Amino acid sequence: MIDPVVIIGIAGFGRETADVADATRTPIAGFVDDFPSQPHLDLVQARGVPFLGTVDEWLSRTPGGASYVIGIGNGRIREHLADKLDRAGHVARTMVHPSATMGFGVDIGAGSVICAGVCLSNSIRLGRHTTLNPNSTIGHDTVLDDFVSINPTANVSGAVHVGARTLIGAGATVLQNLTVGADVTVGAVALVTKNVPDGVTVVGIPGRWKDPA
Repeated sequence: MIDPVVIIGIAGFGRETADVADATRTPIAGFVDDFPSQPHLDLVQARGVPFLGTVDEWLSRTPGGASYVIGIGNGRIREHLADKLDRAGHVARTMVHPSATMGFGVDIGAGSVICAGVCLSNSIRLGRHTTLNPNSTIGHDTVLDDFVSINPTANVSGAVHVGARTLIGAGATVLQNLTVGADVTVGAVALVTKNVPDGVTVVGIPGRWKDPA
């Protein structure tokens, strides 16, 4: 019997996380969200899954030890919530869609969400609460630090190191043997051809940015 999981976030990625839970036959105890919009509440209700209130409301009535997963695309928000939930004694659940593929030596950090069609090569390390959106690809010997987000169809090549809280946009490509710093945003379909410093936004083909002041 698989223990139920609480999903933090009812917007798009929260509900995509619910799809991963459904595919793995993981019961969903409910959704939690600090800023629930009515359209998103309606979509959650249509799934037949209860809305459990805000994070603080849920924490106030839930003893430590509950399983949770954060279905929110923003890495900084995931980091804040994970720290709060871990301090309260709750346990991050890792979710991997059964259609995802992976080779030998893939280490997946707690709380990560790996969606349908993801391809992980071999000798890869994913940090805590990493999110890999549908049909993204991670090459061999790559390291993704904590709270990294890889959007749909993005391609991170082999031997790449991606820093904490960085977002690789939909359809973007990071070439092999590169380092992408922390708190970086790589825009959709951008092509990263050289090392990227912390805190910049990369756009275009080839990717370009303004260095932080």
